[in-house]
Amino acid sequence: MADSQEYDIVILGAGSGGYAAALRAAELGMTVALIEADKLGGTCLHRGCIPTKALLHSAEVADTIRESAGVGIKGTLDGIDMAGVNSFKDGVVTRLFKGLQGLVSSRKVELVQGWGKLVAPNAVEVDGKRYTGKNVVLASGSYSKTLPGLELGGRVLTSEQALELDHVPSSAIVLGGGVIGVEFASLWSSFGAEVTIIEGLPNLVPAEDVALSKGLERAFRKRKIGFHTKTMFSGVEQDENGVKVTTEDGKTFEAEVLLVAVGRGPATEGLGYEEQGVPMERGFVRTDERLRTGVGNVYAVGDIVPGLQLAHRGFQQGIFVAEEIAGLNPAPIIESGIPRVTYSEPNVASVGLTESQARETLGEDNVLTLDYNLGGNGKSQILQTAGFVKLVREKDGPIVGVHMLGARLGELVGEGQLIVNWEAYPEDVAALVHAHPTQDEALGEAALALAGKPLHSHN
Repeated sequence: MADSQEYDIVILGAGSGGYAAALRAAELGMTVALIEADKLGGTCLHRGCIPTKALLHSAEVADTIRESAGVGIKGTLDGIDMAGVNSFKDGVVTRLFKGLQGLVSSRKVELVQGWGKLVAPNAVEVDGKRYTGKNVVLASGSYSKTLPGLELGGRVLTSEQALELDHVPSSAIVLGGGVIGVEFASLWSSFGAEVTIIEGLPNLVPAEDVALSKGLERAFRKRKIGFHTKTMFSGVEQDENGVKVTTEDGKTFEAEVLLVAVGRGPATEGLGYEEQGVPMERGFVRTDERLRTGVGNVYAVGDIVPGLQLAHRGFQQGIFVAEEIAGLNPAPIIESGIPRVTYSEPNVASVGLTESQARETLGEDNVLTLDYNLGGNGKSQILQTAGFVKLVREKDGPIVGVHMLGARLGELVGEGQLIVNWEAYPEDVAALVHAHPTQDEALGEAALALAGKPLHSHN
């Protein structure tokens, strides 16, 4: 090997998990090589969370203008300028990207541009050069999946291509009613497209508490967003005019484009993981609760580790691994304590156990729930949003789940995660003073009711 260099940590992948590990490790005085074939920041910054949320903000503004007469403001929506929308979105991404580049260079992390491959339990090779690490962190991220026999291209798009569209499709079929599918359905509908979601499972956002799923479905019906659950995809044909989708129950749907939003797969193929003995399962990297693979000092973080595929999970795992390597013995990350937000209109936000998970783990008769309707919340009335806060508690024990539906409720998930992760009792939360009028009060009122002291709701 012509060229080789040794570091405390070599990280393969500079998305949320990889760059967080690099920044924390450098802060702890370690030498770091951060290897990335694409752009620093990964999927979340360039093709995922940030650009989609920018588009969803544009969609919210469109809805606000469209509905302005209801609050006494005369306004007209003259149309969607997709070039302007994309310019806004790209501007947000560029500013964050520049900030991240500055952070990485200021921490003296060596950023290596190129396609890396694990060639030994302690080494990654890029373009013939070997980067040896006392520790190696695998953080290669994920890609948009498709279904067997469903070819992408033309009018059949993944979320990456949907983000780059230079026009609003007049109509769209969204295959998959999970987070990505629901968010695109929401924003395209706000932009004036006719949208139909096809989902194989019984509900939209099927990983959420069923009350949230049903609430979102009610809101989507009101918004005239079509959806068909328990419906399996069979095939698609496309021509210059559009797509024709068939389902296994013999139905056909026609639209301008088909968005394939059937989840994200682990990007691990061809990276040398299996050859080096890294334990794999269906393309994912298997780790213990301390994110060790069991091969040498090789760790894995982010979307390649089975569990929630969320940027903030990868980010926290990156920090965890850096601290673990530094000997700080951080507390393991509890998966159920990670907050989840779907930024559709209305927002779906949750943390902790769903009601059915709680009944399964704590016992059928050991669980109490409470729904607090936003109809009684002043700020929600001002924002003209409907929805609810649902709390799940262990009988005579702490709150184990917080589930919320309504405009802007994604911003409340922070208090929700403190409640769940600090194992607060309803009485603890009820004793806190929540500012008025805020939507945050809904959490306080729900806790009051669950503690047996309902003020604005029936117990």
